[in-house]
Order: sequence, then C-alpha cells, then structure tokens
Amino acid sequence: NDAEPQTDIIVAQLAQELYNSNLLLMLIQNLSRIDFEGKKDVAQVYNNILRRQIGTRSPTVEYICTKPEILFTLMNGYEHQEIALNCGTMLRECARYEALAKIMLHSEDFFNFFRYVEVSTFDIASDAFSTFKELLTRHKLLCAEFLELNYDKVFSHYQRLLNSENYVTRRQSLKLLGELLLDRHNFTVMTKYISNPDNLKLMMNMLKEKSRNIQFEAFHVF
Repeated sequence: NDAEPQTDIIVAQLAQELYNSNLLLMLIQNLSRIDFEGKKDVAQVYNNILRRQIGTRSPTVEYICTKPEILFTLMNGYEHQEIALNCGTMLRECARYEALAKIMLHSEDFFNFFRYVEVSTFDIASDAFSTFKELLTRHKLLCAEFLELNYDKVFSHYQRLLNSENYVTRRQSLKLLGELLLDRHNFTVMTKYISNPDNLKLMMNMLKEKSRNIQFEAFHVF
C-alpha cells in the first residue's frame, strides 16, 4: 500500500517539527488558553506521538528525557482545574515508559501528588490518584528502589493520607499501601514498615473503624 509509507514520512516530519520547534512544551504551557475540544486534541496528539516507534526506539520518549520540563509542566497541571484531567491523561501515558516515570518519581514535584489526591474536586482528586498509583506501581524495580531510597519522606507524607478526613482518600491510600507492601519487589520496604510500632498502632485503629471497607483494607496490610 503506497499510502502507508507516505503517511509514515508525514508523521516523521511532523514529529521532527514538534521536537525542533519545542512545540510540545509550548502547547502544554498554553493548554489553559485552548478551548475544550482543542485540549482533548492536544492530549491525543501528545499521546500518539509519544507511542511512535522506530524499530525498538521511542524517539519522543528520548526527546522528553532531554526536556524534562515537559513532564514537570504536566505534573503542575493538577494545580489548574481547567487542564488537570487533560494533563492526567498525558501523564499516565508518560508513566508507561520507565525512563519518564523515573524522572517524575525522582523530582520534587512528585511529592505534590500527596496534595493533589486530596483536592476538593472529586474528579481531579481521583485522576491524580490514578496517576500517583501508576507511578508507584507500574515499573516494579524502579518503584522499589525509589521507595527504599526515599522511605522516610514518602511514608511521612503517606501517613497524612491515611489520617485524612476524607473517607475516599483514606480508603484508596490504604488499599494502595496494601498493594505496595504485598508486592515481593518491596520486601525491604514492607519489613521496615511493619517493624514500626506506630504503623501497627495506626492499622489497629483502622481495624476498629465503622467502615467495613477500611477494616478490610487494614487487615490486608498486616
């Protein structure tokens, strides 16, 4: 089919133009100025160009590794209600690639997720939690290394989620904690977590909660 090679050439030229002109970053930086349908189009173009492969290479992933501000701008998108969900769609696509997930996990901006998952707008909080979970679970060895290196900082923030006033935040965080601790890659983290008497005390208190769901998730942690 003659049309296919032609399409490939056009896509390659478009991708090269996006890289050379720094257009990806500019589109994301100006996302709030674009209308509703346009925002969805930007997310679709971004995700499609991200998936583009040449043999085993992912050129857009390589490009973003050299321009990490693209990722940081997307993460910061959760600060702005009108673009939060579009940024979330793009972030979760990025999180599928270990090289990009690593940049996000090891950035200071990652710790803003502990705030984003508690925002008052339910859709945004849920979306942020999906991205947060994806970053902490998708690439097992990367996540285990990150949690071991940053144990104190991560779990002091995590403790606040487990003590949240918001039932949904508490339940989701507890469920994710159970998943993290039961994953064999996180054995070192699990051992450290359950050997802390304060954590045991917190789980004992959660077992006394009125909510059956909270009791159930707390039971699975220990």
